[in-house]
Amino acid sequence: MAEPEKLIPTHGGYRHLKSFQIAQLTYDVTVRFCNRYIEKRSRTHDQMVQAARSGVQNIAEGSKASGTSKKMELKLTNVARASLEELRLDYEDFLRQRGLALWNREDARRAELIGRWCGTAEDVAAWVRETHEKEGRCGLSGLGGQNGQSTKSTPSTYPEIAANAALVLIAVACSLLDRQLAAQAEAFVEEGGFTERLHRVRTERRQRI
Repeated sequence: MAEPEKLIPTHGGYRHLKSFQIAQLTYDVTVRFCNRYIEKRSRTHDQMVQAARSGVQNIAEGSKASGTSKKMELKLTNVARASLEELRLDYEDFLRQRGLALWNREDARRAELIGRWCGTAEDVAAWVRETHEKEGRCGLSGLGGQNGQSTKSTPSTYPEIAANAALVLIAVACSLLDRQLAAQAEAFVEEGGFTERLHRVRTERRQRI
């Protein structure tokens, strides 16, 4: 016999969400990046850190709110996604304004970082150092150009590699959140929200009496 539907289902397991884990890593990396490369008293420093934090916090808040409001879960997840998009633009501005390369989607270094499965900001920093040293030995900047063309030149700078590494993490987090939003929207259409669940629970209880 199937268990009766719960009025407030199990919810709040955001720490197990891959989107939360990557967003949190992005936040840690952004704090480290901004403290190193952005003037601490500047508005940009605060905006980037706050955008990264918003991505993390809203995933968590949406997960906690899902027990009583699927609509609020959708809204907060979308806010998290929008915050990370804002952060993406800030990193792209950083690169453009300094004449540094924005790696394209086919750049081998992007796949290398994703395959590394970094768990902490220090893991990402270690990858940045290794990549810089590797490029220094080769005397190449890999596929770093806007058009993805290999160019023999000086190695990429630390800020360039670090900013692009953060952009890789943001891209992964945004992709996960896009799928999460689609799943949440589908569940909301199929099951409704708290009001519909309350009606089903009441109806089921009356039928058991």
